[in-house]
Amino acid sequence: MKDVNVLTSIPSWKKLSLFAVTWPIFVDSVLRMMLGTADVFMLSRVSDQVTGAVGLANEIIVFCILMFGFVGIGTSVAVAQYLGAGRTKEASEISGLAITINLIFGCIVSIVLVIFGESLMRLMNLAPDQIDIAKRYLSIIGAFIWIEALSYAISSVLRSNGQTRDVMFVTLGVNIIHVAGNFLLIFGSLGFPMLGVTGAAVSTVVSRLIGLLVLLIILNRRMTVPIRFRNYLTFDRRQLKQILSIGLPAAGEHLSWQSQHMMMVSFINIIGKTALSTHVYVMNVSNYFMALAMAIGMGTEIIIGHMVGAGEMKAAYHKLMKSLRISFILTFTVVGISSIFRKHIMELFTSNPEIIVIGSSILLLSIILEPGRTFNLVVINSLRAAGDARFPVLMGVLSMWGIAVPLAYWLGIHLGMGLLGVWLAFMVDEWLRGLIMLLRWRSRAWERKGLVKPVMVSAAEMG
Repeated sequence: MKDVNVLTSIPSWKKLSLFAVTWPIFVDSVLRMMLGTADVFMLSRVSDQVTGAVGLANEIIVFCILMFGFVGIGTSVAVAQYLGAGRTKEASEISGLAITINLIFGCIVSIVLVIFGESLMRLMNLAPDQIDIAKRYLSIIGAFIWIEALSYAISSVLRSNGQTRDVMFVTLGVNIIHVAGNFLLIFGSLGFPMLGVTGAAVSTVVSRLIGLLVLLIILNRRMTVPIRFRNYLTFDRRQLKQILSIGLPAAGEHLSWQSQHMMMVSFINIIGKTALSTHVYVMNVSNYFMALAMAIGMGTEIIIGHMVGAGEMKAAYHKLMKSLRISFILTFTVVGISSIFRKHIMELFTSNPEIIVIGSSILLLSIILEPGRTFNLVVINSLRAAGDARFPVLMGVLSMWGIAVPLAYWLGIHLGMGLLGVWLAFMVDEWLRGLIMLLRWRSRAWERKGLVKPVMVSAAEMG
């Protein structure tokens, strides 16, 4: 029996429209960000000090989640190219392998966070009176971070199969449960114990566990060729190499970005507690600015992966250029409108006038910063989708650690510009890397990096 998805009719990439793929990813990205924002927003009602401590703990958690992405990204690219090439059976096999790898990796990270979580916070110069607060939060979420690792891998598989809406609805449900749990456990509403920071952590874990169970059910029902139990236990070296050829460079770039960001946070801690709280609030707002570009980047990645798998390089080239123009215009518009209301946005989080003034200045700077970040979010995803994963990490390490980190220290601490100086360094790094990535795409060097070849079907077989 022939593979149901071989190229006998409409190619898989022609069945995918950018809008249809992107809008659920955008909503899903916003909802995922709201998980962290909900904790920051609700705990800000306790104190800015608590918010700063939890915000730093979340930096470590986000760092770990980004690391889970190295398998997720490699899987997404490999599955998309296999589907584009009409090789659905192999797409299911590599999906099962990826899910198992991320589960093992997640368990290892959980152990590391439980044992070394407090040491990491001390390394980042967190104030002694905030360490105990952050430790309570991190120890609970860290112990169950494997849930996020497994969810990430499953979501990547579903998205590559075009099931972006299912992932979005699961995240929506997780958010509703999380916010309700926060309301009950942080403030002790409706007779529940008032647990504060601990309550926020418990709510996060429970909501994510429920989301994982639903994703497993969807995975079992939605795959064109179901993943068999043996696929989870079979370690095919060739497929593992394909995942890691994309995933490891992606992990390197994410590791470089998040570690340089954590270094920046250590600079901010030197500047002071007010600067840390301001940074946490502004980052929560900036995440929403990034959401649209992230969604367009991920949607374009899926489509380009299918195109490259089918050998449609010219169509892939023009798809990225079109997506980039759309993302740039939309990001500039959204950030521009938000900057008009920047003071009111900061007042949603705090009444501290110093935080409001500094935060508002940084939100104004975002009019220049965020369009530059768009180049990275959209172009790098497409380079990876084509199999060109090493170049972005090389340029990323050079720019982040060779320019951003030294510039942040020089502007923020040496020249006394404080938090604004650190964010100026972010801006320079994003624009420099973005322009370099665009030049790489225009060079078409990525056309020789594909992972798989399309299935060629003869006229006799089609008949």
